[in-house]
Amino acid sequence: MVFHRFDAVIVGAGGAGLMAAAQLAGKCNVAVVSKLYPVRSHTGAAQGGIAAALGNVEEDHWIWHMFDTVKGGDYLVDQDAAEVLAREAIDAIIELEHWGFPFNRTPDGRIDQRRFGGHTRNFGEGPVRRACYAADRTGHMILQTLYQTALKRQVTFFDEFMMLDLLLTDDGVCTGIVAMDIETGDIHVFHAKAVLLATGGFGRVFKVTSNALAATGDGVAIAFRRGIPLEDMEFYQFHPTGIYKMGILLSEACRGEGGILRNGLGERFMERYAPTLLDLAPRDMVSRAIYQEIRAGRGVDGKDYVWLDLTHLPAEVIETKLPDITDFVRTYLGLDPVKDLIPIQPTAHYAMGGIPTDVDGRVTIDAQNTPIPGLYAAGECACVSVHGANRLGTNSLVDLVVFGRRAGRHMARFVQENDFHPLPKDPAYRARAEIEWIRENDGTERVAQIRAELQEAMMTDAGVFRTGDGLKRLQQKLGELRNRYTQIRIDDKSRTFNMELMEAIELGFLLDCAEAIAASALAREESRGAHYREDFPARDDANWLKHTLIARTSGGLQLFYKPVVITRFEPKERVY
Repeated sequence: MVFHRFDAVIVGAGGAGLMAAAQLAGKCNVAVVSKLYPVRSHTGAAQGGIAAALGNVEEDHWIWHMFDTVKGGDYLVDQDAAEVLAREAIDAIIELEHWGFPFNRTPDGRIDQRRFGGHTRNFGEGPVRRACYAADRTGHMILQTLYQTALKRQVTFFDEFMMLDLLLTDDGVCTGIVAMDIETGDIHVFHAKAVLLATGGFGRVFKVTSNALAATGDGVAIAFRRGIPLEDMEFYQFHPTGIYKMGILLSEACRGEGGILRNGLGERFMERYAPTLLDLAPRDMVSRAIYQEIRAGRGVDGKDYVWLDLTHLPAEVIETKLPDITDFVRTYLGLDPVKDLIPIQPTAHYAMGGIPTDVDGRVTIDAQNTPIPGLYAAGECACVSVHGANRLGTNSLVDLVVFGRRAGRHMARFVQENDFHPLPKDPAYRARAEIEWIRENDGTERVAQIRAELQEAMMTDAGVFRTGDGLKRLQQKLGELRNRYTQIRIDDKSRTFNMELMEAIELGFLLDCAEAIAASALAREESRGAHYREDFPARDDANWLKHTLIARTSGGLQLFYKPVVITRFEPKERVY
């Protein structure tokens, strides 16, 4: 084992982790531990923009942004968190600009803004231009800007280190993490006063997903195993426009620039479902509308996809404002978006649920929001809850920079006010035991086969549409897969860059996340946001205006609940 000691350790080098690192640099000794080289983090896949009510192109106000966030999240959003998001987005964008972010500009030099789904003026009157952007590479540019800032501020990086365990004392204080150096296979113990989990989402639990191969829910699953409850895991967003069969994302910026969704008959079908916002309705509504068109026999040639139509847009707009999208379509489909319709279907995209935190990023352990000393989370692995039951487009990047920044600043104060807690006697025993079990297990099951069956089952029974019977069937399948996981074997016994070992560990994380999703979804007998139960198609505020918490106990999974924070906007019917 190799031991390290840092005041603060950040796990994950995406937008949330790097934003926190930038706040901590120079104030304490900080390390960033990342499974990937930082600029390969999944934040780089975010394309269309980052929302802030700057009002550069047309009138806008932070309270309109807050309202859209609450309404878009189907009123499951904690409104104190939504206010923080909307207010502080403006300062965070300006800070990014000062650090060198290359925003698209208006003719007079201000940050340009475009329309995005669910963002409106004057509490829902019509669409508003709120998304700041850098062509369709916004997330990529955020990563580059923040990584360069962190390097300039001399943050220490441990690239290609995979987190295996979270260290907590018996009285519930976080003291560090355990990770594996992927290059050598060595186990490293990081002793810290404070730890930030910024490990991203778990989209790879689904068959068709926009998520990178690395998005396997590592931090979420490790926290779950350590007795920390997970919040609102039933709410998983499907983005409407993934490339057919591949799931590769075509940004909502396509529709923000004027793209239209058409069914197999050529109709602009969103007129039936969202007459005001049309194709820029919230993602959960558009994804359901696509499947409803397909179910009604209006898919393309009887298949399960519809068209994204950009052909009426000027070629210059497509080539200059959507260059990556254009390249994806030409590369993967052999089509030209300037003149061809693009086949799309909903793709698993974003987790609204995750590790529960307060607005300063502190991880909480119960329904009373009691914080765990020294443990923080931010980004997609965390649940503030600022996205509620459905995240609005461009609010993910705002979430990263606003709450990554708040977490970093709170951590800076925490490490200055607290000393190191001692590590347990053998801090790496859990991680070492798991690795040795996987290496030495001589079963007959293959990781890839179990993963494929898991992803197929999740897509079928925990996708855009769900039923009680389907979720019970899913739970039975997950139990079977969990048993088969105990019988896996790997052929590669080496230590250096053992991808087979990594994939086996990641499969365990995916199974944990899947079990939490299925149990939470079965219990919630209503439809809200991205969680649509066909056997309970109505939203039920009387019984279900509350957050789900699920914990792993010695007696199995335990569900409990906590209230939604409502400050300004009482729940209303969600009409667009």
